[in-house]
Parts: sequence; C-alpha cells; structure tokens
Amino acid sequence: MNTLIYRIPSLIICLLFFSNLIAQDHIFTSINIIDVRTGQVLKDHYIHVKADKIHQIAPEVQGLPTNRNTTIIDGNGAFVIPGLAEMHSHIPTTNSDDFSYLQDVMWLYLANGVLNVRGMIGHPSHLVLKDKISKGEITGPRIFAAGPSLNGDSVADAETGNRMVSEQATAGYDHLKLHPGLDMPRFMAISTTAKAEGIKFGGHVSLNVGLEQSLLNGYRSIEHMDGYIEALIADKDKLDPQIAGPFSMLLVKDIDMEKLPAMIELTLQQKAWIAPTLTLFERFFGYIPADEFRLAPEMKYMPGLQVQQWVNQKKMLEAQGILKEENVLPYLEFRKELLMKLHQSGVPIIMSSDSPQVFNVPGFSIHHEIASMSEAGISPLDILRTGSINVAKYFEQEGEFGELIPGSSADFVLLEGNPLEDLEALKAIHSIVVRGEWITGKKLDEELRRIELKNVRK
Repeated sequence: MNTLIYRIPSLIICLLFFSNLIAQDHIFTSINIIDVRTGQVLKDHYIHVKADKIHQIAPEVQGLPTNRNTTIIDGNGAFVIPGLAEMHSHIPTTNSDDFSYLQDVMWLYLANGVLNVRGMIGHPSHLVLKDKISKGEITGPRIFAAGPSLNGDSVADAETGNRMVSEQATAGYDHLKLHPGLDMPRFMAISTTAKAEGIKFGGHVSLNVGLEQSLLNGYRSIEHMDGYIEALIADKDKLDPQIAGPFSMLLVKDIDMEKLPAMIELTLQQKAWIAPTLTLFERFFGYIPADEFRLAPEMKYMPGLQVQQWVNQKKMLEAQGILKEENVLPYLEFRKELLMKLHQSGVPIIMSSDSPQVFNVPGFSIHHEIASMSEAGISPLDILRTGSINVAKYFEQEGEFGELIPGSSADFVLLEGNPLEDLEALKAIHSIVVRGEWITGKKLDEELRRIELKNVRK
C-alpha cells in the first residue's frame, strides 16, 4: 500500500515532465532565417525545436520530420533572427516575495524581441529573478546579473574592495559594475581580486583612474563610451564636473582627435567592449524637452510616479541651462562619430540603451538605440550582431545562444518583415521563442495591454 502511494505521484511527475517535452517539440515552417554571421537569408526553411534547443534547421523542400508528437507552426513567411539584447539594464529590485513589477518589466523586454538582459545595478533579488526565470516560474529573458555597485562611496578602502568582489563572486553574480569615485588603490584592489575570482568587470571610468588604466587593468566593457572624452582632453584641469558638465559634454570643443587612434589601439589590444547607450544621452541629456518625452506612447507602460521622476530629473538639468541645443548637439554628434570610429576599427559593440532609465522604457528603448546606431552609420547586419552573437561572445558562450544553429538555445524572434532591408521590421513581431517556449504575438499584445491598464493614470 505504501509503495503504491509513492509510485502514483512519481508516475504523474514523469508524465508531466514528458508532456512538457512533447509540448516543446515544435517545427516552425515557412520561415526565412537570417544568419547573423554571414548576412545570408535562408529562404523557405524550417526550424525544429526540441525542448529548449534548436534541433535542426533545413530547407522545407527536403521534407519535414514526421514525428507524430511534433507541433507544426506556420511562420507564414516570417523572417527569423536571434533574440535581441539589452546589455545595460537597471533591473528593478524587490525586498519581498512580490515580483509582479519585475515580471512586468520582463514582459516589456520580451514584447520588443529582447531575450537577453544584462543587469547593471545589482541586488540580491536579481539572483532570485534569474533563478525563477530559469525554472520557468517567471517568463522572461535570459538574465546576466551584476553585483551591487562598486564605487567611491560603497568601497571605503582597498580591503573593502577585495571583500566585496569575493562576496559577489561567491554569491553567483555574473559580473561586476563599477561606478565613479574610485581612486587607484581601491580600483586596483577590485581589479586584482576580480581577476583572481575569474569574474568580469566594467562600467564607468573614474576620473582618478582614467580610461587608460581602466583598460590596462581588465575592464571588460566601457559603459556609455565613458572616459574617451576625458582621455582626449589635454588640459585635465577642465575635467572638473562643474566646468565639464554631465559626462564632460561641455568639453567637446577641447577634444584632441589626434589622441584617438592611440585610445582605439589600446581598446583593441585589451579586448574591451563598448556599450554605447546613445539613446540615453539623446533622451535624458538631450535638448528635446522633458514634456515632449513625457507624452511618448511607450510611457503608458510605466508607473506614473516613475515617469514624473524622470521628468523632474531632466527638468532640473534644463533649469540649470545645461541642455541647450548649442551645448548638447555637438556632444551627441561626437558620440556618434566616436562610435563609428570605434566600430570601423574593429572594437566590438554590445547592444545597450540603459533601461529603465530617464525616458528609456524597457524594450522600447532598444529600438530607439537601434535607430541611433543606424543614424551613426552602422549597417543593419552589424546592428543585429551587436544584440545577438556579440552578446554570446562577450560572455564567452559562443554557440550556446545568440545565433540560429543546431544545438544552440531556442531563443529567436519571428518578424513580419526583413530587418536587413528595413530596421523598422524589428518592431513587427509575429511571435517569439524563449528557450523553446513559443509565445504568440497575441500573448505579447495581451501582456502589454495588461501592463498599460495597470498603469492608467488616475
């Protein structure tokens, strides 16, 4: 009798497990697959997904697999790309068991084709979120979690830096985020311990450290292309933030472009990556007024209090007279020029917009970033690479995700148009597949509508 009691639940568990595998045995037909390595479009192909992996990719003319447990999904001529990425996200936090707001943010990413997210201001709840997503308790993109910020305030001395790095590595964070305010002793303590622990680190460039020392001592990614202006200024006395303005934007006229090739060469030698966040500077630090961004359509998906905080932050800079067009426009143009010079020299880029951040709504801001990269002169194919295969390379997981090949994670987006011909096609999503789970466009629209209603201004 006791044996029977234990066997029945075990049988049910096994049946549920195998039922789930069967449910995720899909063949997506009538699709055109974009190879992000070559730019080739594989027309009239199919993708066979088993569980959470791509099992097979082949032309339909060769015939489809005949397994009776396989679900056939008509792609109706969709163009298929690997999922996009947000490699500079400020994932919200929670200090309770309520993950509902974090779930909303995850849906905003998914609804925009963003299937990989790198957090850049860490919190213990992000490790819980990552675990819940991996277990299927929350539907969301793949998460790469940063530890809590290492900066001039949080790192009191070198010993504290050593300890914090070791603690974050032990806790299971994927990388470290550095903010300004560090001096060389504290920075070197972080760098030395991070290398010993085998954990990646990067972020802002502290003025007392500088771009050169950040690169020479292991920075994996330079966020916002930070530190390049400062490195190109001969008169370091001008770097006082009260003179230079936010991110030294008021010093563009003082830049010595003859210094740039050496900085680019150093970036290449140290194998550092660039996270541009062009749209953050165009929206937060740009000259377009806060009240205009307040009315942007995607603001309806954010809590009203959050949007008002963004308005207040930008209006404070406007009131100080910093965001005049004559101040900002040369800076924004320089940022695009710098990005193109880095790109043309072979410095790798990871798709990053900085969200949720001032007027950067999760997911939606990536499409603003894509438009800005295109305006800078980067080709559609290279833009797609920054959000797909480059992300896998950055995390040294090439072949595991970020491209559509047998054996890789089944993470892809079905689009109604060809983004190589028109990047606007990235917004017309037919459906997505997240680690083998097919999510229809209808479901994505339903989640967006639910989030919109939740945030209706009262």
